[in-house]
Amino acid sequence: MFFSNSLENQLQRWNETIRNQPKNPNAYIRRGMVNFQLAKIDESIQDFDIAEQLDARIKSYLWQRGLSYYYGERFAEGAQQFEIDLTVNAEDVEETVWRYLCIARSLGVEEARNSLLTVKNDPRRVMQRVYDLYAGDCTPDDVLTIGQLEGIKGNFYSHLYLGLYYEAQNNIDLAQEYIVKAADQYKIDDYMWYLAQVHKKLRGWI
Repeated sequence: MFFSNSLENQLQRWNETIRNQPKNPNAYIRRGMVNFQLAKIDESIQDFDIAEQLDARIKSYLWQRGLSYYYGERFAEGAQQFEIDLTVNAEDVEETVWRYLCIARSLGVEEARNSLLTVKNDPRRVMQRVYDLYAGDCTPDDVLTIGQLEGIKGNFYSHLYLGLYYEAQNNIDLAQEYIVKAADQYKIDDYMWYLAQVHKKLRGWI
């Protein structure tokens, strides 16, 4: 992956920071994020766990750990993390969608949809439409249409969350089509773009 060298450099910098500041929870969060971006899922979870041990107040903000739980196939823990996150960030569609994805992978799509938590005020139109899709209230084409209206970022998010939606339904061909397109055609400077790259790598879609 073309960004690996810079991520490896970042990892070394955070390793050095942690050697100098072993009680700095933020340093572990940042290193955990880099480990995740390098598809080192277990290492990322370990870093997020240490951060929480150093400062229990950050537990409600560790959405990054929820994502790592998903890719570590620790779905019950992932769903719980996103539920906790929603207590402090109740207007973020991504938190409730990832909770849905964790539940869908462990208990099935019907259970995930039935337990989808209400989110009404996410300012991103594409994420509002993604929510409607997961709730069963619109079509995949509706998601793609609003994504196109919002440029490269909208296209990225519409394709990523369509791919994840299809993966939850075990439609692997469509999951691969949309996630690969999100990663390869709509590069944005965002943690979620790296997540799409990690997804490709872990599924062997590269």
